[in-house]
Amino acid sequence: VNFVVCQLFALLAAVWFRTYLRSSKTSSFIRHVVATLLGLYLALFCFGWYALHFLVQSGISYCIMIIIGVENMHKYCFVFALGYLTVCQITRVYIFDYGQYSADFSGPMMIITQKITSLAYEIHDGMFRKDEELTSSQRGLAVRRMPSLLEYLSYNCNFMGILAGPLCSYRDYITFIEGRAHPRAPPGAAGKEDLPGDRAEPSPNVAVIQKLLVCGLSLFFHLTISKTLPVEYNIDERFQATASWPTKVVYLYISLLAARPKYYFAWTLADAINNAAGFGFRGYDENGTARWDLISNLRIQQIEMSTSFKMFLDNWNIQTALWLKRVCYERASLSPTIQTFILSAIWHGVYPGYYLTFLTGVLMTLAARAMRNNFRHYFLEPPQLKLLYDVLTWVVTQVAISYTVVPFVLLSVKPSFMFYSSWYYCLHVAGVLVLLLLPVNKTQRGKPTHGNVPLSPSEKCDDRGNSLEQNSFSTTNNVCNQNQEIASRHSSLK
Repeated sequence: VNFVVCQLFALLAAVWFRTYLRSSKTSSFIRHVVATLLGLYLALFCFGWYALHFLVQSGISYCIMIIIGVENMHKYCFVFALGYLTVCQITRVYIFDYGQYSADFSGPMMIITQKITSLAYEIHDGMFRKDEELTSSQRGLAVRRMPSLLEYLSYNCNFMGILAGPLCSYRDYITFIEGRAHPRAPPGAAGKEDLPGDRAEPSPNVAVIQKLLVCGLSLFFHLTISKTLPVEYNIDERFQATASWPTKVVYLYISLLAARPKYYFAWTLADAINNAAGFGFRGYDENGTARWDLISNLRIQQIEMSTSFKMFLDNWNIQTALWLKRVCYERASLSPTIQTFILSAIWHGVYPGYYLTFLTGVLMTLAARAMRNNFRHYFLEPPQLKLLYDVLTWVVTQVAISYTVVPFVLLSVKPSFMFYSSWYYCLHVAGVLVLLLLPVNKTQRGKPTHGNVPLSPSEKCDDRGNSLEQNSFSTTNNVCNQNQEIASRHSSLK
C-alpha cells in the first residue's frame, strides 16, 4: 500500500514538476534540489529510516569516485555498491522476513546500484579511455566531467525513479534536468537532423494516459487471476499425481502468465511517472508520432508473443538487460553469457531460487541459440513453413520460460527441486543434449588453422569471415568458398 500511494503521489508531483518547474523558466539547481528532496521524502515515507541506506550507499560510492580516481574507480564502485546491496539483502532475507513479497528497502537499492555502477563505468570511459577504444554505444554514454554531489544525488535519488526505477543513463537524465533538447531526426527526412530547439517537445499526456490504462488492467488481472492460479499449485502433490502431462504444461504456462501483471503494473507506472515529468522522450518515428519509450522497461506484446528465449529477454526488464550488457557482457573476456547471468542472480538477491533460475537460464539460452543457428534458416521459405516455425517456437519458448522461472517465484530450494523432479528435469536434459549434439562452437568461434602457410586472398576472406557477427559468418564463408571453387576451375581450364 505504501508503494502504490507513494507512486501515485510521485505521479502528481511529476505533473507539477513539469508544469511549474519547467527547464525554460527554472534553473537546473532548483530542479535538482526539488527532485532529490521529493525522492528522499518518498523513500523515508515508504521505508522509514531504512532509507538512510540509499544515502550511505550513494555517499560512499561518490567518495570512492573522488578519492580513487578515474583509472580504477569503476572497479571499486562496482564491488562496493554490489557488496553493500548483497549485505542488505542477506540481513533482510535471513534475519527479518524470509519469503515475504511486501515492498522492501533493497528494491530501490537495486536501482541505485545500477546507477552507481553505470555512472562509474561511463565516467571511466569518458575521462580515462581513448575514444578509439570505445564502442559506439560507450562513446554515446561516456561522461566527460565528474558530476557534482548534488547532480549525483539527484541522479540516484530523484522522486521519479527512486522507488521502482527504471534505470536511465546519466547523460539522458542531465539533459532532461537542464532542458537541452537532443537532436532528433524529423519525420520524412532521412539522414537529416533537427537542430536543438527546432522542434518543441510534445506533450506526454497521451502516452501517460495509455500507460495508466495498462497499469489499471495489469493491477486488475494481478488481483483477480493470480490469486486463483497460484504458481505453488504446480508442486501440489495431488495435482502432480492426478494431472496429465498436457494439463501440467498448460497450467504451468497460465500460472506464470498470471504472475507477470504485477511487474507490468510496477514498471509501467514508473515509466508513466517519468513521462509525466517530461522525461523519456525519444524523438519521432517515421510517421511523425512522438515516442515516449526512452526508458521503458518492457514491451508487453513482444513478451507474450516471443518466439525465442532472446526475444523474451530483450523485451523483459529492458533497462536491467542494458545495464548487464554495458557493465558485464561487453567487458567480459571469458564466458560473457555465464558471467552476465551470474551477475544478474547476485543483483536480484540471495534467495536460492534466483540462482536456480539464472543457472537454468544459461543452459536454456545457449541451447536456444544453438537450435536457432542450426535450424532456423531451413524454415524461412515458404511463408506457410515460416508461420509453422513461429507457432512451434512460440510454444516451446513460453513453456521453457515458464519452466525456467518457477524457482524465481518459489524462492526456496526444496519446492524448486520438487517442481523440477516432477518434470523429470526434462528441459535440463534436452538443453544438455542440444549442446552436446549440435555444432555450437563451430558456428560461433571456429577458425581455420593455417600454421605458417601464407594466406591466399580467398583464405584471407575466410579468416575475416570468422571474425564477423555470428549470423553473417555462414554467408561470408559460403561466398569465399564459391570464390575458391571458381578460381580452381579457372586454373584447370587454363
